[in-house]
Amino acid sequence: MNLEYELKYHQIEENYWWFQARRDMVFRLVQNLRLPHTAPILEIGCSGGPLLQRLAGQGYTNLTGIDVSEAGIAVARQRGIPNVSCMDGAHLNFPDASFDLVIASDVLEHIQDEAQALREWSRVLRPGGQLLVFVPAFSFLWGKHDEVNQHFRRYSAPQLTGALRQAGFAVQRHSYWNVGLFFPTAAVRLLNRVRPPQPTPGETLKDDFFATPPLLNTLLRGFIVAENRVLQALNAPVGVSVFSLARKPAA
Repeated sequence: MNLEYELKYHQIEENYWWFQARRDMVFRLVQNLRLPHTAPILEIGCSGGPLLQRLAGQGYTNLTGIDVSEAGIAVARQRGIPNVSCMDGAHLNFPDASFDLVIASDVLEHIQDEAQALREWSRVLRPGGQLLVFVPAFSFLWGKHDEVNQHFRRYSAPQLTGALRQAGFAVQRHSYWNVGLFFPTAAVRLLNRVRPPQPTPGETLKDDFFATPPLLNTLLRGFIVAENRVLQALNAPVGVSVFSLARKPAA
């Protein structure tokens, strides 16, 4: 990840509307699984640990987090979050069958060897364990944000589920996410492709995150959280992101 963006990410991830809304959706999906609060859960790409904090606050007691970013893990430790470490998400230092649930939110697109990552995530899951994956959706939405974040790909739902099935997972559910902002995002990205903005001399790549006034931040978060309530039960045909819930075979 671009260092300038990485520092910005850790500064805004706790309160920025997009991160808050995605964590809300992940949390809802985890709660829907009705796992025992003692179930071992691994978050790959935990960054500064806000999702782990929320899970711990709801009584989950066996949480582990990893991130490739040393700065992110340092933030998590400063927040007093235990069991976090700096680790490559495609090469995990955990024994086989260690976890009941693996969560990877916006991680897979950063890993060049997708198959290797999915093999590792399967390896550390117990038989019957579950994998929850979020990734950016649709190749035609590719933009400067993906370049700054050093993404290798964006996914359609069939591409994501196909990769999971190729890795031996049984896909239980998939849906797009962030539906309400799909059409505005698509319009902007496609317009930028037709008429790329002209950079000023010395300008660096910019991502899509920007300083959001508090009221707008609250409104956007509330809008997507309301959408999350619907997506707990229904699958969406389009969105800015796509997620899938998959299970490792029991035998």
